[in-house]
Order: sequence, then C-alpha cells, then structure tokens
Amino acid sequence: MVDVADKPQTRRIAIAKGTIVMRAETLALIVAGEAKKGDVLGVSRVAAIQAAKRTADLIPLCHPIPITRVAVEFDIRDADCAIDCTATVETLGRTGVEMEALTCVAVGLLTIYDMCKAVDRGMRFESIGLVEKSGGRSGHWRADEGRSQKHG
Repeated sequence: MVDVADKPQTRRIAIAKGTIVMRAETLALIVAGEAKKGDVLGVSRVAAIQAAKRTADLIPLCHPIPITRVAVEFDIRDADCAIDCTATVETLGRTGVEMEALTCVAVGLLTIYDMCKAVDRGMRFESIGLVEKSGGRSGHWRADEGRSQKHG
C-alpha cells in the first residue's frame, strides 16, 4: 500500500457511473416490481452501498477508508432498455474514494444482473467509469466527452 501518512486530511468526493443494458421485457419486470427475487433496484442499492464500505476487503492494495456518505441513484432509460447506476462516495481522509465509487457501481449493476439472470442472461455492462473526483493533492478532476481533464 502507498504511504499516505503525510497527506493532509481533506474532504474527498468521487462519482462513478455505469450502465446495464437488457431486453425490454426484463426492464419492464424491474420497473413493475415483478422480478421473482424481489425489489431489484432496492436490493441493488443496498448491495452497492455495502460494496463501497467493503472495497478494501476486495481490492488488495486499497486503504480502508472511513466513508462519510454513499448515495446510489438508478436512472431507467426505457428507449435504450438500460439502467444507469451513479454512485457518489465521500470521506474526510488522506486518500480518495474513487475505488469505492467504482466498486459501488460495479456491484450495483452485478446485483441487477444476478436478480434478473433467470429471464435475461444476455444483459451487458457498459461504460463503468469515474465521472468526477475532488479533494486531495490532485484537486478536482472531471471526465468530459470521453476525455479526462484536471481542474486546478
């Protein structure tokens, strides 16, 4: 692990996003709350939050971080037969929460897959990535139009 002892404690925020694409029938089941395993988005939200809290247990060189907030939002895109998952993770600490936000999104989407795989094994994940981060030595960073930019 990287030594972060000399880094100042700052408020750090990371936002990650990803998408799961599925058949229209699968999306309809989720929206109607008729999936056999239950409330797909509710369970996926809890799984995503739990994953953010357990990232250091999953990624070997991640520091355990005291998370101060995790927010998970799902955006249903009927026209694309897709669900976007956006995670915002915050801490007051010496290292960032990018890995926690990315893990949060990945597990949220994986949980949707798990809960619906009996009806749609062809679901696919797209564009899981960091959208924005702030705090720490590197300052504010945002992904714009597929390019990354560092903002002072």
